[in-house]
Amino acid sequence: MANEQVFIGSIDQGTTSTRFIIYDKQAQPIGSHQVEFNQFCPQAGWVEHDPKEILESVKICIAKAIDKATSNGYNVDNGLKAIGITNQRETTVVWSKSTGVALYNAIVWMDVRTSSICRKLEKELSGGKTHFLESCGLPISTYFSALKLLWLLENVDAVKEAVKKGDALFGTIDSWLIWNLTGGVDNGVHVTDVSNASRTMLMSLKTLDWDESTLETLKIPKGILPRIVSNAEVIGHVGKGWLIPGIPISGCLGDQHAAMLGQSCRKGEAKSTYGTGAFILLNTGVEAIQSKHGLLTTLAFKLGKDAPTNYALEGSIAIAGAAVQWLRDSLGIIRSASEIEGLASKVDSTGGVYFVPAFNGLFAPWWRDDARGVCIGITRFTNKSHIARAVLESMCFQVKDVLDSMHKDAGEKGEIKNEKGQFLLRVDGGATVNNTLMQIQADLLGSPVVRPADIETTALGAAYAAGLAVGVWTEEEIFSNGERMKKDTTFNPVLDEELRKKKVASWCKAVERTFDLADLSI
Repeated sequence: MANEQVFIGSIDQGTTSTRFIIYDKQAQPIGSHQVEFNQFCPQAGWVEHDPKEILESVKICIAKAIDKATSNGYNVDNGLKAIGITNQRETTVVWSKSTGVALYNAIVWMDVRTSSICRKLEKELSGGKTHFLESCGLPISTYFSALKLLWLLENVDAVKEAVKKGDALFGTIDSWLIWNLTGGVDNGVHVTDVSNASRTMLMSLKTLDWDESTLETLKIPKGILPRIVSNAEVIGHVGKGWLIPGIPISGCLGDQHAAMLGQSCRKGEAKSTYGTGAFILLNTGVEAIQSKHGLLTTLAFKLGKDAPTNYALEGSIAIAGAAVQWLRDSLGIIRSASEIEGLASKVDSTGGVYFVPAFNGLFAPWWRDDARGVCIGITRFTNKSHIARAVLESMCFQVKDVLDSMHKDAGEKGEIKNEKGQFLLRVDGGATVNNTLMQIQADLLGSPVVRPADIETTALGAAYAAGLAVGVWTEEEIFSNGERMKKDTTFNPVLDEELRKKKVASWCKAVERTFDLADLSI
């Protein structure tokens, strides 16, 4: 393959947009396209997507990215060897096997309509909130797909009927895309990968298969579930009706797992992705560590059918970049997301303002779905720059909360440190272009933050998995990232230690103010 043009495509299906990026053999992007799609909020706390619109966005992105690469002189038609898929996790779809039509909108990962189902299960099951923890590594929470599926089974007649007739298929967005890409009603492949399956609450972390006891307890029919595959193997081939028929689909990972792979995180290394939410994962190697400090035990990746399974500790933050969007769309304080850096940089502190974006409750390490957003410490002195800076700080405080828990769970032996004894946090995602945000993050952590030259590591991780499966790259090439790291940017902390401690204590006070506010009425 050395002398021919070799390309790998990556579908990156996120919470607010879809991208298709084409990479060359050196893992450099040579063509890409992005399409934003609608997000629906029919009630407070409800968040939905149209699965058909997501599918259409994939078609547009593939066509436009190939056009761009071709116009740049690359023969993608002959050189494309495989595609990988990475997707927003936990977002749940049920569709008809016979018609291919989604039976309800996709229920998005941050949706909290299932809170009453969660409370009911916590009361009924012997283990309460942690009843399924030993099997799947996850607490009972609105976050995970199984609860969303229960809501659909209980509340949507079309889903109930399709299940009765044996015509229903369940999946996260990866399953929906793969089924449609490989033929849909014409023998589409119904699969999910281990990383996405690990976020449903239904997969055993030990067997990497659907847990029969959990399915029985929740009364979920196994026949509607997809087959579970590894992250790097040929799953199927793109069918007729698509621009790239016959191309193997050979990589699939949930977005945060893909970012870990794109960042080449070995055992003891962690990354934080800043998108709509923020997600911090620490690779714990072949050991699945049960957290005692509010984190999730999950899959990192399994790079082939017979490859060892890498596990991870994860802390998930529901609202990160979404708070910036809120400033833009709901308050009109900024006109574009990029403006927040300039606005926040006009002041050197928040003036004592603390903002906690618990719009739909708080995820790790708090796990409080009764929390609601607060902004405290406001005085007559407060202006919009202080608010903007407080929003940026809120993202960084939340990441610090998660990392503090990780340090406690993993211990000294579970983390790789540099020659100065510092733990380096690798960062990626759109928000990391904000230098002010990255410096605040390093200051609040008291340790360095490393930003790669290519911040789109989620798409890159899916490309790596796909390329690995078809022999374009080896694991050694993927994890030998010394050359790449020379181009990285490192942010070192400069904040005084005493001031850092005071700010953290104030942040914890602000977080406590968010609890038990879900019943506030107008």
